[in-house]
Amino acid sequence: MSETTSRNNLFPIFLKVDKLRVLIVGGGDVGSEKLRFLLKSSPIAKATVVAPEISDEINTLSIQYPNVALVSREFRADDLEGEDVVIIATENHQRNREIWEQAKEKEILVNVADTPELCDFYLGSIVTKGDLKIAISTNGKSPTFAKRFREFLEETLPDDLQQVIDNLNEIRSKLKGDLAHKIKVLNKLTSNLVSKHG
Repeated sequence: MSETTSRNNLFPIFLKVDKLRVLIVGGGDVGSEKLRFLLKSSPIAKATVVAPEISDEINTLSIQYPNVALVSREFRADDLEGEDVVIIATENHQRNREIWEQAKEKEILVNVADTPELCDFYLGSIVTKGDLKIAISTNGKSPTFAKRFREFLEETLPDDLQQVIDNLNEIRSKLKGDLAHKIKVLNKLTSNLVSKHG
């Protein structure tokens, strides 16, 4: 690979955040944005927000989503106990780094807002159409492009995709034979869903 060629080496995974514990440190605009993003993608996510001041939006979200807990005080190291993922979103960069260090000592996955070098993962743009979920990443280089591409996909993908997914799932559950046979049949059935235009 040449020096001018860039490659996104991130490995995309879809976490069952209703089975994990997510801690958000910071109750301002950035913390609110991260919580809103999490709940938009997974309304049943379990999250705790710790901050001395918590925005009206976060308070409203905690009322709408019963799995969101609020702790109105400064972050303490014991807040990390039992947490699986930490999103750090305070406005104090030095404090963010200190919390990151404490989380890394406990081998917890961390995202520090606007600090890519301290992130184990990024929160990319996400398109959701029923059970179909598409995550878009620019490797942290252009969130604006990811947002615009998400908007394009949301407008382009038909709203009845869920019916297609449900039909394919029903066919899959009724197919007999081994995995290779099922894949062959499903590949044949879905080959016309994506056609190459010359």
